[in-house]
This record gives sequence, structure tokens and C-alpha cells, in this order.
Amino acid sequence: MRSTTRSNPFARLAAGVAVCLLALPALAQDTRIKFQLDWRFEGPSALFLVAKSRGYFAQEKLDVTIDAGSGSGNAVNRVASGAYDMGFADLAALMEFTANNPTAPGKPVGVMMVYNDTPAAIVALKKSGIRSPADLKGKKLGAPVFDAGRRAWPLLAKANGLPANSASWTSMEPALRETMLVKGDVDAIAGFSFTSLLNLNARGVKDQDVVIMPYPQYGVRLYGNAIIASDTLVKEKPEAVKGFLRAFAKAARDVMANPEAAIKAVKERDGLIDEKLELRRLKLAIASAIATPGAKAEGFGRVSPPRLSLMASQVSDVYATKTRVDPNAVWVSSFLPSAAELNVFPK
Repeated sequence: MRSTTRSNPFARLAAGVAVCLLALPALAQDTRIKFQLDWRFEGPSALFLVAKSRGYFAQEKLDVTIDAGSGSGNAVNRVASGAYDMGFADLAALMEFTANNPTAPGKPVGVMMVYNDTPAAIVALKKSGIRSPADLKGKKLGAPVFDAGRRAWPLLAKANGLPANSASWTSMEPALRETMLVKGDVDAIAGFSFTSLLNLNARGVKDQDVVIMPYPQYGVRLYGNAIIASDTLVKEKPEAVKGFLRAFAKAARDVMANPEAAIKAVKERDGLIDEKLELRRLKLAIASAIATPGAKAEGFGRVSPPRLSLMASQVSDVYATKTRVDPNAVWVSSFLPSAAELNVFPK
């Protein structure tokens, strides 16, 4: 029996094309991006997981892998080492890394602001009698050594007329922070407001029994978490960075318009989460850190150069960095989507 391919010129042509396509697999592949979150899969991670689950990254020809994290400092380190291409980290942590490693090649840069206001807060129980920063004088505060609020405590103290040494600090693992507050081992804690409040709720403490002192409301307007990108990705695949931010902006619009639907993407990734709890966490994050008056004035994703410069100076002083933080070395705005694409806040 004669071969169909040999006798049919069209079949031979089709076979040849197939061989050529198989020989060029890279042309059909999306750009792979490994993304490092700052923390576990919780409500706020919906911003990234929605972009993945709804195919927004795929539409930009990106194959994005999203992994849970263990703190902003680790996220910065992992992107700097090349283990991850992009990440989500506190801008102060990025500034500290950059200023402490001035000669290190390939330092990450911030490319889109997400938490326009730091979620850092001092949290106490109402029964302690603490109502304002002035009441923290002589008190014992608790937080992990790397906590953003703890690191920025001198700024909060200065803004409220207190010496930086007016309170003492006790270190603990993140999982023990709220437990130690409830037990009375510390008088107050530093942490992200939307995390500590819900963790206290889980330990039987009601909202009305908690005092929260957000840093932005007490004179400290630091930027919070931003999307960061590796030096290699920025230089070698700038279009991939732009595509990632476009997809993220589209997802952010969806999340803020319908948080209830967005939390499903987190549940898909981690089936053990409490949807009701994480929905509340997401809404608190949006209200306190993302859709803030400052974010609406500056524009979602953007930073104000004067404010960025002030933060760079503050971080240099408070973190006692080896060199002064250069705001131009930690932030690149050229990858941001258009103004229309960044119009993500619900009317």
C-alpha cells in the first residue's frame, strides 16, 4: 500500500510545516514569570490571583507562577537573587536592601504602587487604657524584628512628640503576636491593621474592644507594598513587565468592583481559607491601604516624587542604612499602563 504522505503533495507540505513548528517551540511559549507574594494566600492576594484565574496574564502572553511568601524582606531578597522575577514587597524593605547593598549587581526596582498608604499600625486592647501614641510611653510593645511598623516606630514616635526609646520592644514570631497581646505579655503590638484585627477576632476579641492607631492617621505617610521587578527582567523583557502591570490593573479593577467574587480566586488556590474572614480582610485592605484619598489623588499605581524622596530620607535615617537611599534607584515609573488602564477605583 502506498504512503498517503508520499503520494499527496499537500500532505507532504503539512508534514513539513509541522516539523518546522516542532523545531521552534520557543515561539509558541509565553514568557514565564515567577512571582513572590509578601505573605500567605489571604484576602489581598486576590489582586494577583484574579489576574491569573481570569486569564489576564495569559492574554498578555505571560505564564505567571504565584507563590506564597514569608515577609517583605524575603520577597526582596528572592527577587534580588534571581530566584523570582517579580514580587510584592514593602517599599521600605526595598529601599533598605538597595541602600545596604550599593555595589550589588541587579538590584530590584519598584514598578507599581499598590498600598499607597502603609497598613502599619499600633494595636492595643481597649482595657489597657491606651488610646493614642502618647499613651505608649513606658509601655512594652511587641512585633517580629522585621515588622514594618516596628522598624518605622521612631517616625511615629517623633511625629507624636515621643522619644524613640519611650517604649520597649519584645520580639516574637508572627504567629504569636496577637496571642501575646491577648495574654497580656505585651501592652500593644505593631502589625498590618487588617491582619492584626482579624487575628484578634479569631482569638475571641471583638472589634469594639480593640484600639487601632494607623500610622498614616498619626503623621507617618509612608508608602506600603509595591510590585517589584528584577533587574534582569526589566532590562531583558520590558514588554513582559508592562504586560504584567496591565493585567494586574485589570484585575485590581475587578477586585475593587466585586470583592465577593474576587475572593473565590483565593479559595481556588487555598481551599482551607475562611472565605468570610478573607473577604473582610480584603475589604479592610482596600479601604485602609489601596483606595485611599492619597491613592486617588496621586493615581493608582503611581507615586509622588516629593513624597518618595521624603520617604527615602526617612528610611535612610531610621534604618541607619550604609548609604543614603536614592529614590531614583528604587523606583521606575516607565512601565506603568496608561491613565485609562489605571482608572481602577469604583465611582
